[in-house]
Amino acid sequence: MRLGVQGPPSPRASGLLSLRIRAMNIRVLACELAEAAEAFRAKARRFFYRVMLIGHRCPGCNGSLDMVSEGKCRCISCRKGFDPTVVFQRCPVCGGVPVVRVRRYQCRDCYADIESRFLFDGVVFDADYFRTKMAESRHRKREQRDRVRQMLAESRSGDLALGDVDLSSVPGLLEALNALTAGLDDSVAVECRGPFDLRLYESHVQAHLRDYPVNLAGMPPLGENLRKDLIWRFIAVIFLAHAGVVDVWQDGQDIMVIKHEANREGQDVLGEPESTDGVEGLMGGIETW
Repeated sequence: MRLGVQGPPSPRASGLLSLRIRAMNIRVLACELAEAAEAFRAKARRFFYRVMLIGHRCPGCNGSLDMVSEGKCRCISCRKGFDPTVVFQRCPVCGGVPVVRVRRYQCRDCYADIESRFLFDGVVFDADYFRTKMAESRHRKREQRDRVRQMLAESRSGDLALGDVDLSSVPGLLEALNALTAGLDDSVAVECRGPFDLRLYESHVQAHLRDYPVNLAGMPPLGENLRKDLIWRFIAVIFLAHAGVVDVWQDGQDIMVIKHEANREGQDVLGEPESTDGVEGLMGGIETW
């Protein structure tokens, strides 16, 4: 391995470094200039207010005055605050008293605009005006929300009444289910007429899903009728597959189920499966939710 001695930087590199240093210095100087200008502005504002309040005393106790904000001064003695423009200034046209109109002063009598001598570089606000406008704005938004709720309520359709599940309405479905559950029990025609809670079975199936394929027939049943229970589980799996929650396929005579790839991470149900879907043990009864 050869070690070389690094020579002096090239003129181009030296020039770029010099430009960077100058740019950094310019930014630092600009920040310092802005801070100095702001400090000078604050001092100028204080000086302006002191000059404008010279010769003016508190109308209540004749005490000295100090400006505390745009359009408001306060007596140093009695701590009373008031607007010096309204108290000490008059309309140059008719001599009327100034009043605040939104963001400016206006003569109460002739409505002529009055330029305040007690404002440095700001504007004065009519607090009552803006308070009223804000209240009106909130009231309009509240009325708009109420109208939208009323429109949605009027456009909402009534409850959809669903009858009992009739497996015979789908041609060939009973035959397919009979082939799926062959050897478990006898005829399915009478067994499938009981009540079916699709949401409960979907929750039960999801509680027993894993990151690897699970045999649908190997899941614990919710009731004692194994044949009918497997049919309900199969229907729940079809709905879950349609919703993109699970992937399902047939492996010979077995129906294999696995979590959909997008739902495999962070979707496991905490706790024991029996306590998740309201089932006690493998053959327990169904609790009331």
